[in-house]
Amino acid sequence: MPEPKYRQIANELRAAIRAGEYGPGDRLPGENDLMGRYGIARMTARQALGVLTTEGVAAARKGAGVFVRDFTPIIREALTRLSHERWAGGVSIWSADAEGRDLSIHTTVSETGPPEHIAALLALDEAERVVVRARRFILDGKPVLLSTSYFPANLVADSAIAREDTGPGGSYARLAELGHAPAHFREDVRARMPQPEEADALELPSAGTPVVDIVRTALTDAGAVIEVNEMTLDASAYILRYDFSA
Repeated sequence: MPEPKYRQIANELRAAIRAGEYGPGDRLPGENDLMGRYGIARMTARQALGVLTTEGVAAARKGAGVFVRDFTPIIREALTRLSHERWAGGVSIWSADAEGRDLSIHTTVSETGPPEHIAALLALDEAERVVVRARRFILDGKPVLLSTSYFPANLVADSAIAREDTGPGGSYARLAELGHAPAHFREDVRARMPQPEEADALELPSAGTPVVDIVRTALTDAGAVIEVNEMTLDASAYILRYDFSA
């Protein structure tokens, strides 16, 4: 069964981008251009461009058209960025992702009662509280990640973890100073469609652009969970790399 016309057109445009006919930041043919070139209806042209924006290959700019995305994907080295040598040496784990690019982090810190699933992961009683670090990461002017970390308040409430600036090495270095150094990490990864507020916060190119959820738990050598970090990534902005020996 032949592919729908809009997908055929999207395939041709994608191939042209890969061949270098349209470079990063270039404007793609608009709906009127595609209608004239292929003899198609406006809806078909719109669907073809929509395929590329949904894939993250292109981004629509209101009133200007659809352009080839010029954002260089982030390579997230999952097995090296959390190494003890990095944060114990005073280096932010996020520096491994940013690679000298323009990074800004918007942080809010609060203390509150934990959501039920967080309390269960941290083994907290009903009356216990958590310190919450909510962050929005913007790389090269583009929001790429929403991150919310939960720490038992009885461990960190009087430390730099409860302040916006945690200092060299970040939260894990501070946990080590408190006698609760992370010794093991577990990350659960899944893809899904974003909630409207997530799409807005990440400035996703279209409602059809997926996100990746990563939930990381940090454990001490004794097996106690000392942090739960819930992350939402713009799927089109990331390459998740796992490099390990057989």
